[in-house]
Amino acid sequence: MAPAVKQMSLSTSLKNDIENRLAVKIKDTSAVSGGDINQVYRLDTSSGPFLLKVNNKDAFPGMFAHEAQGLSAIRQTESIAVPDVIYQGYAGKESYLLLEWVETWYPSDKASKNLGRQLAAVHEHTAEQFGFHQDNYMGSLPQKNNRHNTWSDFFVEERLKPMVKLATDAGQLDAKDQESFDQLYEKLPDLYPEEPPALVHGDLWSGNYLISTKQQPYLIDPAVSYSNREFDIAMTALFGGFDAAFYKAYNDAYPLQTGWQGRLKIWNLYPLLVHVNLFGGGYANQVRQILAAI
Repeated sequence: MAPAVKQMSLSTSLKNDIENRLAVKIKDTSAVSGGDINQVYRLDTSSGPFLLKVNNKDAFPGMFAHEAQGLSAIRQTESIAVPDVIYQGYAGKESYLLLEWVETWYPSDKASKNLGRQLAAVHEHTAEQFGFHQDNYMGSLPQKNNRHNTWSDFFVEERLKPMVKLATDAGQLDAKDQESFDQLYEKLPDLYPEEPPALVHGDLWSGNYLISTKQQPYLIDPAVSYSNREFDIAMTALFGGFDAAFYKAYNDAYPLQTGWQGRLKIWNLYPLLVHVNLFGGGYANQVRQILAAI
């Protein structure tokens, strides 16, 4: 996946657990760049390379179990590749997730088109309600997925309100910001066209997809739910990393409804609020600018 950067050693209990459960011998362990929440490694073993993610099981309870289930939900659509889950388990105080190692390369125009078409195919998988059968994480923050009949109810109750409360309690947002959100909650049902719930990746920025050496797109690190599909598209636009070929291919396969570009800023309030709560800084001002524009 990401390039290995330096040699590292695993805890004895973790190394023994992996070797015993998989009946392999770990030959080398290299840290991999790109892990913000977890420690990420490439394991070279007697059965080939694997990707290993490790964190403290008490700090992030169930994180890797939820990630594995999210990958499974995407895999079951048979629309786009995800890394195979080899094993998810615990060793001492550590939780770990062992995944297929995907050799990556720079994306081509063809790969971008495939990513757009295949994401559109994922979004065609629907459910009766917005939400999901389990909660999960957005980054390092717990994310609730209680089911709702409308997108506005789900987005307000399960996405915006928890993050706004967390930011307000921490002093990152104030009473005036809360008033602005209250006004948005009232207006929201009239700001978008209704669509069926779509299975979304949920955290689709450029660091959460890979292009293999065969130019095959892979989705990684999901925060899945059945949501408005524009939510995924909004995330792709927030931090860049997706080119014009991706958007054209997506719209050719499953056209977004008129005015979608103008609605992306609304859906991006959620990941921006997540960033407010994780990093503070100028993200609160970005939230205020969007609210003012709405």
